[in-house]
Amino acid sequence: MAPPSFAELFAAHYHSMVRLAGLLGADDPEDIAQEAFARLHDRRLRDDGAALAYVRSIVCNLTRNRLRHLRLARRRALDPPEAARSSEHAVIVAEDHRELLAAVGRLPRRQREALVLRYWLDLSEREIAEAMGVSPGSVKTHTSRGLSALGRALKEDS
Repeated sequence: MAPPSFAELFAAHYHSMVRLAGLLGADDPEDIAQEAFARLHDRRLRDDGAALAYVRSIVCNLTRNRLRHLRLARRRALDPPEAARSSEHAVIVAEDHRELLAAVGRLPRRQREALVLRYWLDLSEREIAEAMGVSPGSVKTHTSRGLSALGRALKEDS
């Protein structure tokens, strides 16, 4: 069976990449997803089956870079503007998961990434390790520590 075309891959996974970027904390998840697919389009991969993992990895890296950039820009601003939220983010926040999402948002970046990739996207440890650029052992550590911190935070909030 031939690997999916770029258009098929985009149609099948664009919305999940927007959601991933939003859950990782991007203030512009649609832009992040579009940029990730644009980079895939410009790149020739040796293994066509690796396209989805490549896009996921790019979404994680772009979100991480964007958050780092925003943090620096806000430090320099006297009166930092409030981060713009996407409509998808507003829907997520409006759901009953506000408490959980707030607790996830307070986790350290690597723990948050590991938990989002594992429990929202249901990726394997190997896929998470590829997306985050770490070893599977580090994924286990970040996931375990993230779950422990999340449990403590949710107990404190209730």
